[in-house]
Amino acid sequence: MQPQDVAPRPGPAASSSADPVVGVEQAEAALVEHYPRLVRLAYLVLPPGLGRNRRVLTAHALVQRALPRGRASTPVIPAQSTGRDGDPGYAYVRLQVVRTALEAGRPLRLGAWPKRSQLPPLLPQVWGLRLFPRSGGADELALDQRLSALSGPARAAYALLGLEKLPDGVVRKVLQAAGVDDAEAALREADGDTDRYALLDSPEFDPCSLQARPTDLMRRRQHSKAALAAAAAVVVCGALLALPGGGWGPDGAAAPSYAQNPAARAALDPGRLTRVAATAWESSARTDFSVWPARGELADDTALLRRALAVWARPGETVRVSATPGTPSGGPAGPPQLLYAGVVDNARVVILHDGLRIARYAEPKDGTQGAALDFARVDGATGAGAEAVVLGRSDGNVRYLAAPWVRKAAERDLLKPGSGAMALPLTGGVTSPLATAPQTGACTSWNVLQLTDGSGTRLLSDLGELVPAHLTAGRPGSTGEASGARALRVWSPYACSLASMRSAGVRAVNAWAYAVQPLPDASGSADWVCTRAETWRGGGTRVLAQFHTPGGVYGAVAAKAENVPSCGPRDPHVLAGVLWKSEKDSWYLLAAGSRGTSSVSATGGVTGTARGGLLAVRAEQGARAELKGTLEDGRSIGGLR
Repeated sequence: MQPQDVAPRPGPAASSSADPVVGVEQAEAALVEHYPRLVRLAYLVLPPGLGRNRRVLTAHALVQRALPRGRASTPVIPAQSTGRDGDPGYAYVRLQVVRTALEAGRPLRLGAWPKRSQLPPLLPQVWGLRLFPRSGGADELALDQRLSALSGPARAAYALLGLEKLPDGVVRKVLQAAGVDDAEAALREADGDTDRYALLDSPEFDPCSLQARPTDLMRRRQHSKAALAAAAAVVVCGALLALPGGGWGPDGAAAPSYAQNPAARAALDPGRLTRVAATAWESSARTDFSVWPARGELADDTALLRRALAVWARPGETVRVSATPGTPSGGPAGPPQLLYAGVVDNARVVILHDGLRIARYAEPKDGTQGAALDFARVDGATGAGAEAVVLGRSDGNVRYLAAPWVRKAAERDLLKPGSGAMALPLTGGVTSPLATAPQTGACTSWNVLQLTDGSGTRLLSDLGELVPAHLTAGRPGSTGEASGARALRVWSPYACSLASMRSAGVRAVNAWAYAVQPLPDASGSADWVCTRAETWRGGGTRVLAQFHTPGGVYGAVAAKAENVPSCGPRDPHVLAGVLWKSEKDSWYLLAAGSRGTSSVSATGGVTGTARGGLLAVRAEQGARAELKGTLEDGRSIGGLR
């Protein structure tokens, strides 16, 4: 595109007395004669984000609404002397099409009435069918992707240049008349790909030659049934409302707005809170929150408990509310169970349990401004999942309320498996402060809570939620506690990877050392470990395949995935690979599969096959490969990603 002199730009709505006057009949004649080209022009200018069906209908609607309401003037644009370009009626309709198509692509603004072109078209409408142009080839697809990356004015410039065959100066004036603020920038953005102008005449961009497909038939059937049911309900309700002296009120069977549901009132009554006896857990077969007694020096503070229940039912604007993923934050269905009420650091804290959730209410000791309400899902919690609840965090420390059957508590650095555990005194079930794991900066330590009860010792890690995550180790389906010496050595290089699982509603994390691989160039042996995080809600599981070389402090994440069965009890198999550089500056693709893998192969940027579950192939730096494994039972597995 060659630079041209730019004349002073008139305003978008400006017209002079010399502009030709266009009547409705002249504009209609031009519209009917050139209707397919005008619709194609509108389709090209409309944003691709509307979807092909709506773009088609909107393009037809914009062209059909392009006629003037009376006699209108159209700006004189040079170089319009022959063919349709010499027709003022066509020039007017084309300008209207470009203007409204650009308006349709602008976002709706808050506080401003939308223009008609920005709303879905009322007409034309085709019920039960979706319409879209016929698909073109690879060249048309590439051009469509190129157009989708352009702004609306740039698409208009490209269409006017390529479809209308207008010179740059004329395109600039058309864009200015259509309301484009910077027509020169639109021309620069549309510059290039002039050899693709001919593709604009292809069926890919022809909204007048269409294919038809049905809409979602199942959804239509469901909507039809729902509409019939709603119509029948309206008829019945209308008949009842018409009955003299009775019938349903505007809220149906609901009580008046000032009435209170007895269950809702009971849930807000601190006198009806469920309180379990201090020794109930000793005779119960259950090891869950339902047998926790009410503890804390404020367990009988009726005013505090009433505030906590009221905030849970209807938190005010100043209350900070948080909930783990998949946890509802509505009020309790009935009187919840009181687990704790007391002073923790500089706050009064109440811990409640309703069978599904743990709710923590906290308010400053000097008032209620700045109160907080936190929720965590704990349905099905038992054993380690019901052994500790976070009471509070301050100054980089965390305090826990331990289960009544916990005998000892200790603090352990997961990065230092041989350093031993430091005892944490328990006072009324509350631990002394424990340093939390680092949230920012270098990961030089990862402190976990070690609890001992009559059945053994468990490790729990704070992941930023009310209930800490239970750490285990071993092959899926036969995992054990992570507190043993061997399990601690397995976890040590991968402790810092727990940071990627914060605030995800994690219930438990298992680490499984599934392979040991001899390294090329006599570099020793590397460990492959798979860590899998299970959540309270079931979905959202996270799997990491990690690789640890001799002498390294931390493991490296080789692959990760979410919501996959790999490395879990349903599918205890995993395959992952990593590019590794030896001490001799040679690059290798290393891959390892879990026990039961009979062969591993790599394709793509690196090719190779090995019998068994280990593969080592020379590779180039930055190479990418696809991994495939075959299990001993003949089933194929892909590399974790």
